[in-house]
Order: sequence, then C-alpha cells, then structure tokens
Amino acid sequence: METEADIFFRKLPKVELHAHLNGSVSFETMEKLIARKPHLNIEHSMTAIRSGQRRTLDECFQVFKVIHQLIDSEEDILMVAKDVIHEFAADGVKYLELRSTPRNEPKTGLSKRIYIETVIEAIRQCKHEGADIDVRFLVAIDRRNGPEVAMETTKLAEDFMLSSDGVVVGLDLSGDPTVGNGKDLLLALQRARNCGLKLALHMSEIPSQKEESELLLDLPPDRIGHGTFLHPEVGGSDSLVDKVCKQNIPLELCLTSNVKGLTVPSYDEHHFQYWYKRRHPCVLCTDDKGVFCTDLSQEYQLAASTFGLSQEDVWALSQQAIQCSFAPEPVKQQLNQRWAKLRPEVLSLFPSCTVNQDFSRLHPKLPDSAPVQIGAISE
Repeated sequence: METEADIFFRKLPKVELHAHLNGSVSFETMEKLIARKPHLNIEHSMTAIRSGQRRTLDECFQVFKVIHQLIDSEEDILMVAKDVIHEFAADGVKYLELRSTPRNEPKTGLSKRIYIETVIEAIRQCKHEGADIDVRFLVAIDRRNGPEVAMETTKLAEDFMLSSDGVVVGLDLSGDPTVGNGKDLLLALQRARNCGLKLALHMSEIPSQKEESELLLDLPPDRIGHGTFLHPEVGGSDSLVDKVCKQNIPLELCLTSNVKGLTVPSYDEHHFQYWYKRRHPCVLCTDDKGVFCTDLSQEYQLAASTFGLSQEDVWALSQQAIQCSFAPEPVKQQLNQRWAKLRPEVLSLFPSCTVNQDFSRLHPKLPDSAPVQIGAISE
C-alpha cells in the first residue's frame, strides 16, 4: 500500500544524471525481450538483483552480459529506450541523462552509429508523444576495450554532439573497473573535452584506483561517477579530496547500486554522508534501476530515512542536481522555474509527511553473501 511518504517522493521533481540504458530495463520490458528470444533460455533471475540479494562487482557485470544478449537489434534498442524514458517520467523525473556504450552486432546489422541514432530517435519519439521529461544522452566508453576503441567512440560522440540538436551532451567512462587503466584513455578523454563534450567519469569504484583517479582529476572531469574510495576514511587520500573540492566536481551517488554491488557495506556507511556533510555537490542517482530493482524516488527516500534529511533538505538536494547537469544554461533556467512553480504544491500537499522516519522496508537486512550466483557468460 502506498504511503504518504511514497507519494511525496514520487511527486518530488527529480533529476537523474547517472542511468545506464541497458541496466535500467524494467521487469515489464525484460518480459517483452525474453519473449522475443525464447531460444536464449534467459530467466528474470539472471537480469536483476532482488531485495535482500547482494553480488560482487564481477557478478554484476555478468548480469549486463546477459542483458546485452537480449538487446542486440535496432528494434530492441528503440523499445528499451522508450520504455526507460517513460518509466523515469512516471517516477517524477523531469530531466534525464541516459548513457550507453554503442555496440556492433553483425548478426542483426546493428552498428555503433545506428545504435546512437536509435537512442536519439527514441528520445525524439518520447518528446513527440508528450512525455513530461527532458532527455539528453552521454555516449559511453567501455574502459576494457582499450584506447583505439575509446578514440573511435569519442569521435562518434563528437559527430553526434554537432548533429543531434543538443541531445548528445557528453561522454561517459565506465565498464569493469578491474580491467584496463584510465591513463591509456587520456588522449580520447582530452579530445572529448577539447571539442566541447562534457565528461562524466566513473572513478575510484574500487580501492586500487588511487593513481588513476589522480590522473583523471587532472583533466578534470565535469562529474564523478560513484567516487566510492576517494576519501581517506575508506582508503582514498586527502589529495584526492582536495582536488575534487577545489574544482567543485559534483558526485553522482547511487546508494542501492553500491550496497547491492558490495562496494559499500551498508546504507548508513555510504559515502553520501561524507560529502553531504561537507556541503559538496552530490546528486542521487539510480545507476541501473532495472538490475538493482530501484527507482529514483526510492533512492531519495533511502537517503532521507538513512541520513535524517528533512523535506527541505530533500528539496534542496533535488534542485541542486539541476546545476550539476550538462543541460544548456537556458534549460537549467527553465528547470529552476519548474521547481519554483512545483515547490508550494508538492510541499504543502504533504505537511504531515515525515520523510526521515525508519523505512525498514526500503533497506532490509542483507545477507553476508549473494544467494544467487551467475556463471561467466561470453558476449
């Protein structure tokens, strides 16, 4: 049964800046994909991490390999992107930056260029259909594919930045953090920055990335994805924190993803608190709402209940995300105007709603090990 708090968080206007397209596929969309490809013998348990489950980062990346088998054609991408956009809109997200790594699939005729064009087409169709959401796209570099592919991806992103009427706004660096080294990708990232693309870089997802993080912060990035091990209390360093703070680089923080992916031991030990206490710009995000079985309303509710945020705190956190986005300044102004218009309506509708109560149903006790194991699956 939906509570007053549930309604408040869903009505709260939100900005989502760290959403991987293939990881954001909902249960309902996954059903359609599985029905299209029965010969793959894929079950729902192979594509999502349910409540009470945890998996290692390696096991999480095996989940994405399964999902990629289901999404391998232009038709699949169009359906998935449209469903994801409409679902974020239904959750009260008013501005969304999707990200995805373009892929070649010779058996279906899918090329990297067609991949990006299809995502852009999905965004345009949703806008034409009246979806109450502004959507932009970040082309993603998968770090495991090396410098040559990274440069190819950067050039594609540059082409679409110039031809997509403002839809393609930036470049994402992501992929398995245990594979490859960011220093090998610096030329591609520097080219992207020089041509005007914004940079959102996954950084310090694992403890062993201190040297790489120092290099990447010298670019510098426009936003940091996760930043789990940047600060000294978890093995980072004061110099990393100083660089982040001096350059005022916003952090994209994903509570459920980090807890279920075993990079953070519990919600109340999440590094959100470290940065939020320092008044550093933080943006709550889902990462992969389909894989981790969450949505942005739930992430806000988790942050409020775990760290004792008031309605005013939650509202400020939501509105601050606008400035952290890669939207053009006129769009940011329009979004701020929307927030100002919605503020009295949303806050006054639920004056008795206490957002920082104990929502134990949102973060049940998790077992010490994952009850479900996924074996290696080749792409």
